Amino acid sequence: MSRLILNSYLYAFLAGAVAVFGFAPFGIFPLPILSLAVLFWLWSKAERPSQAAWLGFAFGMGLFCVGVSWIYVALHDYGYMHPILATLATMLFAAVNSSIPALAGYVQARFKVAVTLRILWVMPAIWALAEWVRGFLFTGFPWLSVGYSQVPNSPLAGYAPIVGVFGLSLLVAVSAALLLVIWRVRWSKLGKVALECVVALWMAGVTLSFIEWTKPQGELLKVSLLQGNIAQDTKFDEDALIGTLETYRRLAEGSDARLIVMPETAIPLLREYIPEGYQSMLREHVMQSGGDILIGAFEREDGRYYNSVYSLGSSESQHYRKDHLVPFGEFIPLRSAFGWLINEVLQIPMGDQARGGANQAPLNVAGQKVAVNICYEDAFGEEIIHALPAATLLVNVTNDAWYGDSFAAEQHNQLSQMRALETGRMMLRATNTGVTSVIGVDGRVQAMLPQHEEGVLTAQVQGYVGSTPYVRWGNVAMLVLAAVMLGIAWKSRDR
Repeated sequence: MSRLILNSYLYAFLAGAVAVFGFAPFGIFPLPILSLAVLFWLWSKAERPSQAAWLGFAFGMGLFCVGVSWIYVALHDYGYMHPILATLATMLFAAVNSSIPALAGYVQARFKVAVTLRILWVMPAIWALAEWVRGFLFTGFPWLSVGYSQVPNSPLAGYAPIVGVFGLSLLVAVSAALLLVIWRVRWSKLGKVALECVVALWMAGVTLSFIEWTKPQGELLKVSLLQGNIAQDTKFDEDALIGTLETYRRLAEGSDARLIVMPETAIPLLREYIPEGYQSMLREHVMQSGGDILIGAFEREDGRYYNSVYSLGSSESQHYRKDHLVPFGEFIPLRSAFGWLINEVLQIPMGDQARGGANQAPLNVAGQKVAVNICYEDAFGEEIIHALPAATLLVNVTNDAWYGDSFAAEQHNQLSQMRALETGRMMLRATNTGVTSVIGVDGRVQAMLPQHEEGVLTAQVQGYVGSTPYVRWGNVAMLVLAAVMLGIAWKSRDR
């Protein structure tokens, strides 16, 4: 293998690693665009489809080895996996996800069209389609889809209510392709047209950001989001249980908000084992303000276990049960082959749960219709819109203590920012150790608590009604745009 080819793989890896700094907590949103431009340039120079595939794989390894390095923390620090095994498992996870950009590299190289046409039409479309596939393949892992990097500060964020995160990924890739064309042909006529297209694309995004797709409904609602800051290594320790119960009782009773929200499994017990006196205290407290409290706990029914959020207070008690479960963390794929991993290697409590159902109704609490999502369910925009347009508020409860002091929690918060933009709904996030935040319909964080500190975030929030285009058609718009781009390239193949 020549030194030039080895260098190209290194450049691809570095480009993928640099792209991570476009996401939270860094937020340098032009970087993923420039990184993709580098990848597209390398793809355009590849001599064979197999070389393009390896370039895509190298880019993916840079992106995922750096971007989701926090998986090591969960496996080693809290799953008690040996450091070598945890490192290998993290790299294997990155490699599996890197197979998708590898496939994208191979497929785009198979299009027998002029290089410029392949850069402008094929590469962006294939990249967006690959990210869309990664969003559902093997239950889906859309984390670090490049569209997320544009929220909330990029001009391209204005497109989110129309085309969603994968549509933004397509526009990021189109921007990268146009920049590459400008660099390749400099100030030729084509270069000037490409520059005009970039400016028009971004200016249109700015204009779209001023459109109010949804309307406020009702009065402002006072909410309190509880952050108990319970250490993950003691969360399920029986000796720490009384302290955990007392922490959340104290935080809840210190609030006079009409809606109080606890994090995911804030009470690390089956609901049936939570003392009735404890629940009565919480119920009576929130009823004083005519409101409700949402409690994270496990539920059991017909021998099945669920990761749930249930309500107590002025409204009838209701619950939401998590539907999109984490493989190996919340359910065991191919139990006969992998059951030993959960039971003997990883010490993960409640590692085999049941799904709650895809079309659960919003909770009618505190005068609002609240669509609850648990943990990384907020990574799946086309699942969140199942509860819309009926829901007036979105609530995410999560426990990112598994990932320690890494940047996983900020990345996760950015997913919720995208969901707020896509749906035209405020998103309320109650987390164990952070990021606990209130996110506006524009995707911007209105208030947040410091991470790894106990606290209560109290704010006035607004319910919204109506539908954004994304709520109506989901990812269809992106798929149609990508198909049209590939169709144009196919029609132009003989030119």
